[in-house]
Amino acid sequence: MNRLSTAFFGAAVLYALAGIVLGMVMGATQDFAMRPVHAHLNLLGWAGLAIMGAFFGLAGARAPQKLGWAVFVISNIGNVCLLSMVALISKGKPPIVPVLMAGELSVLVGMALFGVCVLMAGRKAAHA
Repeated sequence: MNRLSTAFFGAAVLYALAGIVLGMVMGATQDFAMRPVHAHLNLLGWAGLAIMGAFFGLAGARAPQKLGWAVFVISNIGNVCLLSMVALISKGKPPIVPVLMAGELSVLVGMALFGVCVLMAGRKAAHA
């Protein structure tokens, strides 16, 4: 497994652990206000990054590595910004709109760039 794939899986595990702990706290306190944060942690963090990590591991050298690292950074910045604002909203507080928008756009751009990586790797495989 290459470094890029390992980075994606490592981050995914951290998001999963955070999601599990948050779920345990919600269950123990019977306060489920943070359900949206829990869902986003698990979907964008754990599932999304793990799938990306699997792709970069399977595609290997066919995948654009520099662009892949950009996807990693942009996606994680987006996740942190978005998750923190979803937490504020879930607690009934107003979000910091520029941070919320930056998070949403970063998640979107990260996924779009991941799509470019998939297409680029597919083209390399087709020409090989």
